[in-house]
Amino acid sequence: MKRPDGFDPRPPAPPVEEDTEPRHAVRARVSTLASLPKRPERAPREPHPAKQKRQRREPSEAELAAKEAKASARAARRDARRAAAERRRFERSEVRRFTRRARNRRMAWITAGGVVTVFATLIAVAVYSPLLALQEIRVTGTARLDAEQLSEAVDSQLGTPLALLDFDKLTDDLSEFPLIRSYVTEAVPPHTLVIHVVERQPVASVMASDGYVLVDPAGVEIERTEARPAGVPLVEVEEDEIGGDVFDAIIEVLLALPEPLLPQVDQVSATTMDDVTLKLAGGQRIVWGSADRAELKARVLERLMAAHDPGASVEFDVTAPLSAVVRPL
Repeated sequence: MKRPDGFDPRPPAPPVEEDTEPRHAVRARVSTLASLPKRPERAPREPHPAKQKRQRREPSEAELAAKEAKASARAARRDARRAAAERRRFERSEVRRFTRRARNRRMAWITAGGVVTVFATLIAVAVYSPLLALQEIRVTGTARLDAEQLSEAVDSQLGTPLALLDFDKLTDDLSEFPLIRSYVTEAVPPHTLVIHVVERQPVASVMASDGYVLVDPAGVEIERTEARPAGVPLVEVEEDEIGGDVFDAIIEVLLALPEPLLPQVDQVSATTMDDVTLKLAGGQRIVWGSADRAELKARVLERLMAAHDPGASVEFDVTAPLSAVVRPL
């Protein structure tokens, strides 16, 4: 609904009352108030007796003693707390120190164990793998033996890792060669096995039914030939006596001879162990006797031969070396 023009819903403001009091009336009121008597001032109040400041007094000896006792007790408790704290700190430091040592030892053992484990693993992988399998066999030290033949005798182990070689089988394979006195094997990674052979050296020959047998000091047959081997003396014993007592006595005498004299020996004979006799290529003869005191006899014989003409036909008897005899033949 449309409101009529000039309609205002707010109520009209109350009329403002004008100050109609005359100015001379205000002045009269002020002068009247000024003529009134003044109110007397209040006197200061006395403080309450309970709130008055108490007078200070000197403490008694008992109070001082009690106070000192309390202070001493507090100081003792403080020192005890400080000592307890210091002890706890010390105990913690000792615990840390000992546990640190234990940790260090444990870490050292763990580290060492790890290194050993890794090292063992690497060795196992390297040694037992086909990377280190046997592919080449070399033989050294042979003179009468055929090195290639020796290599072929042990080639059944080709392809085997060097650490897994069967040395018992190797010994069986090489035992077929009597000329081998001893041998030493050397594994040369990654693929080589070297066999260092020491051959038996002939020291004498013995006449046999089918020729001559070349033997070493142990009486092992090295070779059979139709002709007499040169460079070694002929031992005048039967073939079946090789390795017997008489043969051993003869070999012991030959090994005791001075090294320059051994190539000059042509024949050696003996009927017992105590009558070994040597014949030299120059015609001289040496009566040696038994193999006892062989070194002394060798020194005496060397001096006797140096004092006589090498071409003289004489006999040197060193059976008793301290009273050796030289006889003409």
